Amino acid sequence: MPLFPIRNLPAIDELREEWKKDHLEDRIIENPSRIDFQNVKHISILNLMPVKERTERQLLRRLAMSECPVRVSFWMTETYRPTHTDPEHLKQFYTTFSGGKEDRPDGLIITGAPVEFMQFEDVTYFDELCRIMDWAREEGIPVLFICWGAQAGLYHHYGIQKFVLPAKQFGIFEHQLAEETRLTEGMHSPFYAPHSRHTFTREDDVAKVPDLRIAARSEKAGVYLMVDEKHQEVYVTGHSEYEADTLSFEYFRDINKGLKIDVPEHYFPEDDPARTPVSIWRAHSEELFRNWVDRYVCREEKQG
Repeated sequence: MPLFPIRNLPAIDELREEWKKDHLEDRIIENPSRIDFQNVKHISILNLMPVKERTERQLLRRLAMSECPVRVSFWMTETYRPTHTDPEHLKQFYTTFSGGKEDRPDGLIITGAPVEFMQFEDVTYFDELCRIMDWAREEGIPVLFICWGAQAGLYHHYGIQKFVLPAKQFGIFEHQLAEETRLTEGMHSPFYAPHSRHTFTREDDVAKVPDLRIAARSEKAGVYLMVDEKHQEVYVTGHSEYEADTLSFEYFRDINKGLKIDVPEHYFPEDDPARTPVSIWRAHSEELFRNWVDRYVCREEKQG
């Protein structure tokens, strides 16, 4: 309902058509002149994922679930130029941190990235990322870290290291709520969320940090949601924003590359890749992003 359109962005056009079919056209503000611009919250997305258009659509779909109107801008790194996205798309819709920070966002999302096997310091843009994370914390900007982005944030801010898994954590896993936070208000256990990663964070390492609270965990996938209320930071080790077919896309992509990969767990009906998966995590995803926007970016307090 409250999403400002980005002119000519393909993801907006795709979502507009999707929502028309579901009679949810009001999720896009088609007449911005009728909105009090002072009430609009600006969220910047540092998109580190290789297929940027897919990630744009996924995140915009979820940000449209908030109660307050939102406008979105996209950032890319200066120290590494993406190679999987059309340069014209980047030129038209993206800016860098140095080019975008003057339009100070009310919230920042830092996505995952396919660099898990590298040491953090060996990632070309890690120093730049650290400057962005430090700036956001100094400015008091709420940050939502996703997957590798969460690992990078945990490492930079708290010295928490990541570790390589014996096999890829790949599939849909059941989770339980732990300590209650603003992020998890209204959520219920159990819930489901996708994971797609080769590394993990030790819960014991998180528990040693006084500012970090574990909001949800999975018996199989490990610690999932962590919150630093003091610094308005949320760390998510999974990919709740994924669409129903995203794990399928990743699975067949790797199969076609000749890579050894297991069928994602609890994803395809009867574990048959020929069958169409269903997004059993959608409700959780909507609650997660709605709470982040409404409780952290818009700073709404729980009533009653």
